[in-house]
Amino acid sequence: MFSSPCNPTGALYSKDELESLVKVFEKHPNLFIMSDEIYEYINYQGKHESIAQFSAVKDRTIVINGLSKGYAMTGWRLGYLAAPIIVAKACDKLQGQFTSATNAIAQRAAIAALLGDMTPTQEMVEAFKLRRSKVMQLLKEIPNIICSEPPGAFYVFPDVKYYFGKSTPEKTLINNADDLCMYLLNTAHVSSVTGSAFGEPNCIRLSFANSIENIEKGFAKLKKALFDLQ
Repeated sequence: MFSSPCNPTGALYSKDELESLVKVFEKHPNLFIMSDEIYEYINYQGKHESIAQFSAVKDRTIVINGLSKGYAMTGWRLGYLAAPIIVAKACDKLQGQFTSATNAIAQRAAIAALLGDMTPTQEMVEAFKLRRSKVMQLLKEIPNIICSEPPGAFYVFPDVKYYFGKSTPEKTLINNADDLCMYLLNTAHVSSVTGSAFGEPNCIRLSFANSIENIEKGFAKLKKALFDLQ
C-alpha cells in the first residue's frame, strides 16, 4: 500500500521507480497492490504515473481515488476505486452495510467533475504552486528547520527536531513533535499534524491549502512561537 503523490511529503513515484517496484512484485504473485492516487492532479512535475499501467500487475492492483483533492470536493466525501472484480464485489458488499450508497446530489456532482472541463483544476494547481513557493520561502526564514520542496500534494513535512528539548515561556518542555504541535496550536493558533502519525517522529505536517494572505499570517505566528522557545 502506498500513495503517489504522497501524503504527507508530497513525494512522487516516477515511471522508472514504479517499474522497479513491479519487478519486485512479479516475484510475489499472491500480493495485491493498493495505490492511493487521490492527489493525482496536484502534481507540479508533469504527467501522473500509476502502477496500474503495467500489465504484469494490473490484474492485482487496487487504485484508490476520489473527488476531494483534484476537484476540491472535500466535504462531499466521495471516493472510488478501480480493482479486480473479486475485490470490487467484496468492497461493494462491505460498503452496503456501512452507508448503503452515495447521495444523489454528490453522484451528479461527480459526473460533472469527472466529465467536465479540467481548467478549474489546472488553475487550482497553479495557485497551489504559488503557495508552495511562498511556504518554502517562509520556512527558509526559520533557523534549523529542514524541509524538501514537495513535488505534489499540498503539504510540507519539515524536520523540526531542533526544537525538541526546548521549553515554552511557561516552562513546559517540548519533548517531541506531538508536544510541538500542541504548543503551536495553543500558542500560535496554527494547526499542524505530528509526524508520528505518519511514522516520522521528527517532522510535522503543514498544509498550504489556504490563501497566501492566511499562509503569511500563519507563518508569522508560527515563527514567533518557535523563536519564543528557550
